[in-house]
Amino acid sequence: MKRCKKALSLFLAAAMALSLGVAAAAADLPNMEGKLVILHTNDTHGADMAGDSSIGTAGVAQLKKDYEAAGAEVLLLSAGDAIQGTPLVNLDNGASAVRFMNAAGYDAMTAGNHEFDWGYENLRSIMAGMDFDLLCANVVNASGQPVFTANKIVTLENGQKVGIFGLATPETATKAHPDKIKGLTFLAGQQMYDCAQRQIDELRAAGCELVVCLGHLGTDLESAPNRSRDVLEHTNGIDLFIDGHSHTEIEGGKMIGTGLLVSTGEKLNNVGVVVYDGNALNAHFVKKADYTGADDAVAKLITDRNEVVTQELGKKFAETKVELNGNRNPGVRTQETNLGDFACDALLWQANQLLGEGKVDAALTNGGGIRATIPAGDVTMETMKTVFPFGNTVAVVTLTGAQLLEAIEAATCATPDEIGAFPQVSGIEYTVNTAIPYRNGAQYDGTTYYAPADPGARVTITSVGGEKFDLKKTYAIATNDFTAAGGDTYAVFKQCSVYDTGCAMEDALVAYTKEVLGGVIGEQYAETAGRITVASLPVDVRGNSGYFNEVKYVWTNHIVGGVGGNRFDPNGAVTRGAVFQTLYNMAGKPTVSESSAFSDVKAGDWYADAAAWAKQNGLTTGVGNNSFGGEQDITRQQLAQLFYEYAGYLDKAGDRSTDLSRYEDADKVAPWAQEGMSWAVANGIVSGASTTKLNPDSSAIRAHLAVILYRFDTLIVNAE
Repeated sequence: MKRCKKALSLFLAAAMALSLGVAAAAADLPNMEGKLVILHTNDTHGADMAGDSSIGTAGVAQLKKDYEAAGAEVLLLSAGDAIQGTPLVNLDNGASAVRFMNAAGYDAMTAGNHEFDWGYENLRSIMAGMDFDLLCANVVNASGQPVFTANKIVTLENGQKVGIFGLATPETATKAHPDKIKGLTFLAGQQMYDCAQRQIDELRAAGCELVVCLGHLGTDLESAPNRSRDVLEHTNGIDLFIDGHSHTEIEGGKMIGTGLLVSTGEKLNNVGVVVYDGNALNAHFVKKADYTGADDAVAKLITDRNEVVTQELGKKFAETKVELNGNRNPGVRTQETNLGDFACDALLWQANQLLGEGKVDAALTNGGGIRATIPAGDVTMETMKTVFPFGNTVAVVTLTGAQLLEAIEAATCATPDEIGAFPQVSGIEYTVNTAIPYRNGAQYDGTTYYAPADPGARVTITSVGGEKFDLKKTYAIATNDFTAAGGDTYAVFKQCSVYDTGCAMEDALVAYTKEVLGGVIGEQYAETAGRITVASLPVDVRGNSGYFNEVKYVWTNHIVGGVGGNRFDPNGAVTRGAVFQTLYNMAGKPTVSESSAFSDVKAGDWYADAAAWAKQNGLTTGVGNNSFGGEQDITRQQLAQLFYEYAGYLDKAGDRSTDLSRYEDADKVAPWAQEGMSWAVANGIVSGASTTKLNPDSSAIRAHLAVILYRFDTLIVNAE
């Protein structure tokens, strides 16, 4: 069969896919004589036990038997991340997962990034027990040679040959612990495309009619240019691409060029089925809800192992009164969560217990290291090892404020989209402004990530350790040993001093729960602590501007809006109408009984009600000649007097005042504004334009208004 003919005939037939659906057993299948069925899984993450959402590996095994009983030849393939994820497989570093896959009859898998969680040497060790092939072409040693078998050829009963090769995500270089993959290079970008093309050409030259790529690359935008799509677009000759890594469900498959891309999601929620009749490929899912079959021998193997694990880890050591959110998105990879708060509080406490109270300023851990939600109820070590499965230890990184800012800026490069590096924190308060695009600087050596071109453009750190953040100050930050070694986007940590305490992260969480919380995770974690703000703030207000926090406050609390195009216009002039409308909004827009009677305010003017309200409550008599002057720029002294009068309206003015004579232009303050300016300066609402001048007659700008509104709200309205 010629390649061009097959490419033209490759299609998806929905009706045929439905006719091949599996309900419970082989009796539901049509005659499959002469057909090849490729069953595929990805990102199973230890979900080998059948459950509410998992078909289970025993179900996969039975499904393979069903198709074989219907006359099909069957290949069972995994696109990686099979040996890590739950205590069932974590407790022996993935060896149990291999035994389960052997029993199910897998024919090949590729290496996911989580296959390296316990190190390359551990993977080599458990590979010795594999009855199937681990295929991966783009992981090479210092000599540029693949460290795994790159491909295999399967000859079908009809003589046709199927070629299979594997690709691992280049993100493994940062998503696996750097110390555990030393000596390995993960070919990326064009090098990976060239590597894939060599595999395709080799398999075609060997007479393969069908070429399958087992790729653990994913479809997430953050993974470009190393996605399955990128490989398909930069190579020629892949017929079927079985993908993993991003946990994407591609039901029915998706054609990219002449290649069919398939992926089942995660945790055996589905099993992928691709039927090849020698000419065309047809893809569909077998879903948990539609399949109840299970191979008894495989089920017993898994159940027996689970009983051992449960006995070892199932003892209760604490309880939680609230659900702790470990979801991906929205969750630990996109925003602050209560589980992130809890984990980082435990890290910070444990680090200070080990190094001495007060020695460690704050804590940070990557959201991708938190793998599940903890439901309300009993908490066991099994729970902890499910949520924190990587065997990480508590480490302390000593770094400057500038390096910490770079780390958080890089770790939120994809925010608001999910990213595994997203920093959950304790003792740190920061804001990410998602309206400002992340600009790549230099690429971090040995990673797929880029340093920020301008740290502080998107991220503002407000405080560390309860004190104002300082770029030049040296901080001690507790984290896990993965990020401390420069994992994920945290390459800047490689420049820093790192001390690994050797204390297991889950042990720190257990000790904190017992000793600090008394064995009960309670209402203190019912809500997040407000350490992280992810907001689309004005694009023209940078994180390093002197008024950023004040603009953030008035923007996020809807006190002052923008001027269009997601802009705040901080240097723009402020009109009297805008200020009075803002105060009217803050007052709750009370009903006004009559018009303002100002000669220059017409019914329907956008500030008409605000003008009427202000006059009725004695906040203004206008600018003379019965005019309100709504379109006039407001001056600094007018603002000071106005907020003084507004404080009186709220019965919050008090009696503080100050002598203005220390300012050389104090005589420029109009007599009618003397009282208000004195009060505003004394209460910290208005500061001088410099240490020696008030500039009372200068026009206020929108940044000034934001600062005054923030100070007024926090120092006067909400003062203790």
